[in-house]
Amino acid sequence: MVGLGRMGAGLTRRLLKSGHRVVAFDRSPETIEAVAADGAEPAATLEQLRDKLEPPRTVWVMVPSGAPTQEAIDRLAELLDPGDVLIDGGNSHFRDSVARARALAAKRIAFLDVGTSGGVWGLKEGFCLMVGGPEHAFAQAEPAFRTLAPEGGHAHVGPSGAGHYVKMVHNGIEYGLLQAYAEGFEILHASDYDLDLHQVAELWRHGSVVRSWLLDLIASAYAKDPELAGFSGWVEDSGEGRWTVQEALEKDVPAPVINLSLIMRLRSRVEDSYAGRLISALRNEFGGHPVHTNEFGGHPAHRTEVPR
Repeated sequence: MVGLGRMGAGLTRRLLKSGHRVVAFDRSPETIEAVAADGAEPAATLEQLRDKLEPPRTVWVMVPSGAPTQEAIDRLAELLDPGDVLIDGGNSHFRDSVARARALAAKRIAFLDVGTSGGVWGLKEGFCLMVGGPEHAFAQAEPAFRTLAPEGGHAHVGPSGAGHYVKMVHNGIEYGLLQAYAEGFEILHASDYDLDLHQVAELWRHGSVVRSWLLDLIASAYAKDPELAGFSGWVEDSGEGRWTVQEALEKDVPAPVINLSLIMRLRSRVEDSYAGRLISALRNEFGGHPVHTNEFGGHPAHRTEVPR
């Protein structure tokens, strides 16, 4: 495992709990020590990681998308041998994954793009794994996939790029779902009734047609902070929503809900909103994503500058 952040560490620990042997590398020695305490074999360098694994190796990269992922893949391409499998489990653009697969195939290194969902809950509940790439590489890595995913939670969805494509659309749908819940609860919050929104969330969890895991997390967020006072309305987007909108436009597919949910995230960075606070709380609940707190305390004040 290369990269031991929230997701990488969770993947590592779930593998270790089921008896897999994991060699772990990260730029932070403290992070390596933390997973080593749970049974991972530490590697101080990528060369050490390679040497501690017997061919054919399976190396999982779990670092931020973009330049960090490209840097890790380029370095590993120099170190790995023909027959090894290299996995990118981050949120990379599917077209980048197609190009990386082609470049690695020239070295006879198989590449799998694995869309990974589950957030900080994946360690306990399992991760949903959407796998693209050669079937023989999928077969080599499938014992790990079976361990990491709940029953029915992993699949080979197609050739190179397909895994990250499916994850991209998954996250676009997530944008729309979060926005719909947030708008509904903002209307409830603005009503003339003195509603207990935690109570409403708990009520809807039992038998309603809008019940879901996200609604469970809304109830959890309200239980911790009934007024969401610890959150600002500033909501990040990590790229997949934008890519989903771009793909919809290229394919002439109308996707107004996903499109507008992306626009609302951009709006959140200009003017604070209650809906934005709920989305921030939800993203923190399911993914452990960073929270932009209100520097003034209590309800966030309106602002015109984007936090840096």
